[in-house]
Amino acid sequence: MPAAIAKPEYLRLRQLLVEARERAGLTQAQVAEKLKRAQSFVSKYELGERRLDVIDFLQVCACLSIDPGEVLRQVTNSKK
Repeated sequence: MPAAIAKPEYLRLRQLLVEARERAGLTQAQVAEKLKRAQSFVSKYELGERRLDVIDFLQVCACLSIDPGEVLRQVTNSKK
């Protein structure tokens, strides 16, 4: 796993996205369908096998009906 993906902040981001997906009652396959991507795309970012760029992050947040700003606040607040 690349060093950047192993950072606590990235681990927290992944955790928040998984929790949001589960709260929304969606499977990885359903999120992937909404994103018009393969299910493996969702699996890989959730497992830390791939990074999300900012556009992908915004699209995932929209798909999960979560505020990207709030997600980032939670990630940065977890560092304190």
